Amino acid sequence: MEATALVSPVRLWSAQEIQARPSPVPAAAGVYGWHFKQPPHPDLDAERLLYVGIAPRYMANRTSTQNLRKRVRYHYRGNAAGSTLRLSLGCLLGLELRRVGSGKRMTFGKAGEAILSRWMADNAQVCWIEHSEPWDLESQLIAQLDLPLNLDQNRHNAFHSRLKELRAQARQQARELAISS
Repeated sequence: MEATALVSPVRLWSAQEIQARPSPVPAAAGVYGWHFKQPPHPDLDAERLLYVGIAPRYMANRTSTQNLRKRVRYHYRGNAAGSTLRLSLGCLLGLELRRVGSGKRMTFGKAGEAILSRWMADNAQVCWIEHSEPWDLESQLIAQLDLPLNLDQNRHNAFHSRLKELRAQARQQARELAISS
């Protein structure tokens, strides 16, 4: 039932709808799923669930302030340092990863992140379900579904090694470049 709500959602939401005020995304715990009108890579299918994420993540030692609304909105307008989804999409789209700030964080820079945000606004759609312990559901979904953009807990996926390698190459190239302003 819960997987169906993400795989074949009644409704998908666009960046414009998500960022409107009030946002339709609840400020609650849950799992969100990303579908793409245009896939970020030729070997991936359009118009299907490619990634699931959770908010908050499980934290044994403290309480997370994250919720569905904050996470989904961040994926649409944040940067690769704070979003593994954005990092994967940017790498698949061939954007140049750069070290920023002190050099420890990596993003696609102001211009690259803007390109990625525009691409996501044009192509990425999201759905969600509320769930009090989303980390349990996330593990089940990753084990049961074909989610090529999820890396964590997903070594069994056919796309896993290619995506992991692309991200590693992007990080290595970023380390060889000067820190970006």
